[in-house]
Amino acid sequence: MEDQFTTIKKDIQLIIDNMAIKNFSEASIKLIEVSDDLDDMMDETDDVFVLREISKYQVLLNHLQIKMSTKE
Repeated sequence: MEDQFTTIKKDIQLIIDNMAIKNFSEASIKLIEVSDDLDDMMDETDDVFVLREISKYQVLLNHLQIKMSTKE
């Protein structure tokens, strides 16, 4: 599970980097992929700590989505 969070962090950074260079289409695609990965992780666990971590990333993705929708 820790490896998955490391990958999620890298992917979120990639989303932010793409947003910074105004590559919103690529950022949007990656955001959807990461969101799907988080949903899968949520379905596979019942560990409260893991669920809490997943929810933090979901909130961040929601903020990034809002930011992208106001910039496109």
